[in-house]
Amino acid sequence: MGMGGGGTGGAVSEINVTPLIDVLLVLLIIFMVIVPVTPKGLDALVPQPPKNKTQDTPNDRTIVVQVTSRPGGGEPGYKINEQDFAKASITPKLTEIFSTRQEKVMFVKGDKDLDFGKIAEVIGFGHSADVTNIGIITPRVEQGQ
Repeated sequence: MGMGGGGTGGAVSEINVTPLIDVLLVLLIIFMVIVPVTPKGLDALVPQPPKNKTQDTPNDRTIVVQVTSRPGGGEPGYKINEQDFAKASITPKLTEIFSTRQEKVMFVKGDKDLDFGKIAEVIGFGHSADVTNIGIITPRVEQGQ
Protein backbone atom coordinates (compact mmCIF):
# COMPACT_ATOMS: atom_id res chain seq x y z
CA MET A 1 0.00 0.00 0.00
CA GLY A 2 2.04 2.80 -1.15
CA MET A 3 0.90 6.36 -1.44
CA GLY A 4 0.51 7.84 -4.85
CA GLY A 5 3.26 10.31 -5.46
CA GLY A 6 2.09 12.59 -8.09
CA GLY A 7 -0.21 11.79 -10.72
CA THR A 8 -1.31 9.63 -13.41
CA GLY A 9 1.09 10.95 -15.94
CA GLY A 10 -1.58 12.61 -18.11
CA ALA A 11 -1.64 16.14 -19.51
CA VAL A 12 -2.76 19.04 -17.31
CA SER A 13 -5.75 20.90 -18.71
CA GLU A 14 -5.36 24.15 -16.70
CA ILE A 15 -3.85 27.36 -18.10
CA ASN A 16 -0.81 28.82 -16.44
CA VAL A 17 -1.96 32.40 -15.78
CA THR A 18 1.25 33.70 -14.25
CA PRO A 19 2.75 34.94 -17.56
CA LEU A 20 -0.57 36.58 -18.49
CA ILE A 21 -0.63 38.52 -15.23
CA ASP A 22 2.95 39.68 -15.84
CA VAL A 23 2.02 40.98 -19.30
CA LEU A 24 -1.06 42.71 -17.88
CA LEU A 25 0.98 44.50 -15.21
CA VAL A 26 3.56 45.67 -17.76
CA LEU A 27 0.81 47.06 -20.03
CA LEU A 28 -0.82 48.79 -17.07
CA ILE A 29 2.43 50.53 -16.17
CA ILE A 30 3.03 51.58 -19.78
CA PHE A 31 -0.44 53.16 -20.08
CA MET A 32 -0.07 54.92 -16.73
CA VAL A 33 3.17 56.53 -17.93
CA ILE A 34 1.84 57.51 -21.37
CA VAL A 35 -1.47 59.14 -20.31
CA PRO A 36 -0.02 62.29 -18.63
CA VAL A 37 1.97 63.07 -21.78
CA THR A 38 -1.14 63.72 -23.88
CA PRO A 39 -1.33 67.27 -25.29
CA LYS A 40 -3.66 69.81 -23.75
CA GLY A 41 -6.40 71.64 -25.64
CA LEU A 42 -6.14 74.90 -27.53
CA ASP A 43 -5.92 78.22 -25.74
CA ALA A 44 -9.03 80.29 -26.34
CA LEU A 45 -8.91 84.04 -26.77
CA VAL A 46 -11.97 85.86 -25.55
CA PRO A 47 -12.35 89.65 -25.61
CA GLN A 48 -12.84 90.88 -22.07
CA PRO A 49 -15.57 93.38 -21.15
CA PRO A 50 -14.39 96.68 -19.66
CA LYS A 51 -13.97 96.69 -15.89
CA ASN A 52 -15.59 100.10 -15.62
CA LYS A 53 -19.11 99.99 -17.09
CA THR A 54 -19.25 103.79 -17.54
CA GLN A 55 -16.13 103.83 -19.67
CA ASP A 56 -17.19 104.20 -23.31
CA THR A 57 -13.82 104.90 -24.91
CA PRO A 58 -13.07 102.43 -27.71
CA ASN A 59 -10.05 100.20 -27.34
CA ASP A 60 -7.58 100.78 -30.18
CA ARG A 61 -5.67 97.61 -29.38
CA THR A 62 -8.54 95.24 -30.18
CA ILE A 63 -8.95 94.50 -33.87
CA VAL A 64 -12.28 92.95 -34.86
CA VAL A 65 -12.94 91.99 -38.48
CA GLN A 66 -16.67 91.64 -39.01
CA VAL A 67 -18.29 89.82 -41.92
CA THR A 68 -21.87 90.94 -42.52
CA SER A 69 -24.39 89.25 -44.75
CA ARG A 70 -26.17 91.26 -47.41
CA PRO A 71 -29.89 91.01 -48.05
CA GLY A 72 -30.61 88.89 -51.11
CA GLY A 73 -27.60 86.63 -50.58
CA GLY A 74 -25.03 88.81 -52.35
CA GLU A 75 -21.35 89.14 -51.53
CA PRO A 76 -20.88 89.81 -47.79
CA GLY A 77 -19.66 93.13 -46.41
CA TYR A 78 -16.44 93.46 -44.43
CA LYS A 79 -15.63 95.81 -41.55
CA ILE A 80 -12.51 96.36 -39.52
CA ASN A 81 -13.44 97.96 -36.18
CA GLU A 82 -16.77 99.21 -37.60
CA GLN A 83 -15.13 100.80 -40.66
CA ASP A 84 -16.23 99.39 -44.04
CA PHE A 85 -13.61 97.85 -46.31
CA ALA A 86 -13.64 96.11 -49.66
CA LYS A 87 -12.62 92.47 -49.71
CA ALA A 88 -9.45 93.19 -51.69
CA SER A 89 -8.23 95.84 -49.24
CA ILE A 90 -8.56 93.78 -46.04
CA THR A 91 -5.16 92.05 -46.23
CA PRO A 92 -3.19 95.27 -46.95
CA LYS A 93 -4.99 97.08 -44.11
CA LEU A 94 -4.35 94.24 -41.66
CA THR A 95 -0.70 94.13 -42.73
CA GLU A 96 -0.45 97.88 -42.09
CA ILE A 97 -2.12 97.58 -38.67
CA PHE A 98 -0.05 94.65 -37.43
CA SER A 99 3.32 95.72 -38.89
CA THR A 100 4.12 97.86 -35.83
CA ARG A 101 2.52 95.73 -33.11
CA GLN A 102 4.14 93.27 -30.78
CA GLU A 103 0.91 91.43 -29.95
CA LYS A 104 -0.69 90.18 -33.10
CA VAL A 105 -4.22 89.31 -31.97
CA MET A 106 -7.29 89.63 -34.17
CA PHE A 107 -10.92 88.63 -33.67
CA VAL A 108 -13.32 87.58 -36.42
CA LYS A 109 -17.06 88.07 -36.05
CA GLY A 110 -19.62 86.85 -38.55
CA ASP A 111 -23.38 86.98 -38.94
CA LYS A 112 -25.21 83.82 -37.99
CA ASP A 113 -26.62 83.37 -41.51
CA LEU A 114 -23.22 83.27 -43.22
CA ASP A 115 -21.46 80.21 -44.53
CA PHE A 116 -18.35 79.39 -42.48
CA GLY A 117 -16.30 79.52 -45.69
CA LYS A 118 -16.52 83.32 -45.63
CA ILE A 119 -15.23 83.38 -42.04
CA ALA A 120 -12.43 80.97 -42.93
CA GLU A 121 -11.49 83.27 -45.79
CA VAL A 122 -11.08 86.19 -43.36
CA ILE A 123 -8.98 83.96 -41.09
CA GLY A 124 -6.79 83.33 -44.14
CA PHE A 125 -6.50 87.09 -44.66
CA GLY A 126 -5.27 87.35 -41.06
CA HIS A 127 -2.66 84.64 -41.61
CA SER A 128 -1.52 86.46 -44.77
CA ALA A 129 -1.06 89.61 -42.68
CA ASP A 130 1.16 87.64 -40.24
CA VAL A 131 -1.38 87.61 -37.39
CA THR A 132 -0.38 84.92 -34.90
CA ASN A 133 -3.51 84.67 -32.72
CA ILE A 134 -6.97 84.73 -34.28
CA GLY A 135 -10.09 84.38 -32.16
CA ILE A 136 -13.66 83.86 -33.32
CA ILE A 137 -16.55 85.78 -31.78
CA THR A 138 -19.71 83.73 -32.07
CA PRO A 139 -23.20 85.23 -31.99
CA ARG A 140 -25.23 84.59 -28.90
CA VAL A 141 -27.96 82.07 -29.52
CA GLU A 142 -31.20 83.58 -28.28
CA GLN A 143 -33.21 81.27 -26.11
CA GLY A 144 -36.68 80.33 -27.16
CA GLN A 145 -36.19 80.90 -30.88
